[in-house]
Amino acid sequence: MAFFQALIKAFLVGGALCAVGQALIDYTKLTPARILVSYVVAGVALGGSGVYQPLLDFAGAGASVPLTGFGALLARGVRQAVAEHGLTGVFSGGLTAAAAGVTAAVVFGLIAAVVFKPKSK
Repeated sequence: MAFFQALIKAFLVGGALCAVGQALIDYTKLTPARILVSYVVAGVALGGSGVYQPLLDFAGAGASVPLTGFGALLARGVRQAVAEHGLTGVFSGGLTAAAAGVTAAVVFGLIAAVVFKPKSK
């Protein structure tokens, strides 16, 4: 039963984040690129201030998979690197924290490009 509760929480929180993004697309003149950047920046701000962690604990993948979760991951990485290495951690912390996810995206994108040959229409 706990598994289904976790799924419902992830669905509701992730769906709410997506619904806000869709509302911004539909009812404002913001471009999708600006909305995506706003989500990352909001995640950095909320993650850096510690506000996003309770949402991550509550919703799991529903809060960590969207771009706000990526921003929170960057902020957490910078915070840890600054605690370990001082001011130079500002430059390396976010990259170190997000390296696995970015690498996976590049590798799987490359595999998809090799396996599925694009065709012109």
